[in-house]
Amino acid sequence: MLLARAAFARFTTAALFAGAVVLSPLGSSLDAQQTNIVRTARAAGSFSTLLAALDAANLTETLSGGGPYTVFAPTDEAFKKLPPGTVEALLEPKNIDKLRAILLYHVVPGRVRSATARTLSSATTVEGRDVRVSLSRNGELRINESNVVKTDIGASNGIIHVIDAVLLPPDNSKPERETYTLSTDRNAGSSTATSAARDLIDLAIRRGVPLYNDGQESATAAIYEVAAKGVLALDTQLPSGVRTALERGLREAARTHDDSDRAWTLRRALDDAARALNGRRMMSVDQR
Repeated sequence: MLLARAAFARFTTAALFAGAVVLSPLGSSLDAQQTNIVRTARAAGSFSTLLAALDAANLTETLSGGGPYTVFAPTDEAFKKLPPGTVEALLEPKNIDKLRAILLYHVVPGRVRSATARTLSSATTVEGRDVRVSLSRNGELRINESNVVKTDIGASNGIIHVIDAVLLPPDNSKPERETYTLSTDRNAGSSTATSAARDLIDLAIRRGVPLYNDGQESATAAIYEVAAKGVLALDTQLPSGVRTALERGLREAARTHDDSDRAWTLRRALDDAARALNGRRMMSVDQR
């Protein structure tokens, strides 16, 4: 699983953590932080590998704005625990899908304080699969098999929780979509991307609608934004109408700070993209 070349999509829901410990030179309170997640991590000085991976996966811009997001950030030392050659392989352009999936498995939409995380048993990541949330015998917070070594590092668009091991999406359970279908055949890229795009849009809507109806417009908008950017990153051979709809939706959403408006703008863009993929009107779920 670790070095498999995945032809697949990524993303979706849930909220986890928060509190009041801060990294390195950043000493102000959680709510007062005015620096985004990426800049906060960069200022800390111990996330060089993570930041390089975000750049390689075209996710730096995503985590620099929008949100709020909760990020489980592996330190440089955490990446060194992976088998030799793993990081180098993941940073190769041909493995961008695999890299994106792993990184998005470290992100959940929303801003939830660590005190709340201690009441949870799991949370659904933006990649689409759940992480396990538990407490060690000495009461320390754990995500899957990793230990949370610092909590509630505030950023303007979310929260960072530092972990001591890289989280890897499981491959021993049936995914909601064909996430880990291996493919080394570039000629199959277009059809694979089209299928993955359909699945990504469908899952985003199924995840986003209940959140919106529960009053979590910001989380809904975050899910739709990640899905739109994920589809755009899939393949250049997608129908032009898909790219046009999603790029327009992202531009329009960026011009509004109202979470409900952002969610609806991005939802319309996803619907338009789905119609372009399917060649017919998409059967959508009511979002009201």
